[in-house]
Amino acid sequence: MLTSNFVLGAAAAHFNGGDIIYQLVVFIVLLALLKKFAWGPLMGIMKEREQHVASEIEAAEASRKEALQYLEEQREIVKQSRTEAAQLIENAKKQGEAQREDIINQARAEAERVKESAKREIVQEKEKAVAALREQVASLSVMIASKVIEKELSVADQEKLINEYIQEVGEER
Repeated sequence: MLTSNFVLGAAAAHFNGGDIIYQLVVFIVLLALLKKFAWGPLMGIMKEREQHVASEIEAAEASRKEALQYLEEQREIVKQSRTEAAQLIENAKKQGEAQREDIINQARAEAERVKESAKREIVQEKEKAVAALREQVASLSVMIASKVIEKELSVADQEKLINEYIQEVGEER
């Protein structure tokens, strides 16, 4: 055992430059291989991922701007709809007011026509009644005159006769 320790100790004390150079060359080759086969594709994947994330952010921003534009358009449409609705309501009120006035004017004209017709009818009926009364008074006067001529009457008899004729005329009606 002792000999094996000595050999190891001698190897540790001895500086071997060839091994170091060999290990350095192998390390550099390993780094070159890693750069070519691992680091390059890894960086490519990272750049691809970065571009994908950037395009997703741009798409999201574009979608957000489009949504804001759409929202603004919708607000404008709602505003126009409210304005149009208010105008329609106002027009309907004006039209209703005009129709109301028209109906009132027609009703007044009809009432005036009916009133004038009734006045004419009343005047005609009054004239008919006056004419009928004149006829009755005339016939009554003739009858009274004929009775008076037939006999001479006292004042009491005259009043009695007039009252009888008035009653007869009232009953005939």
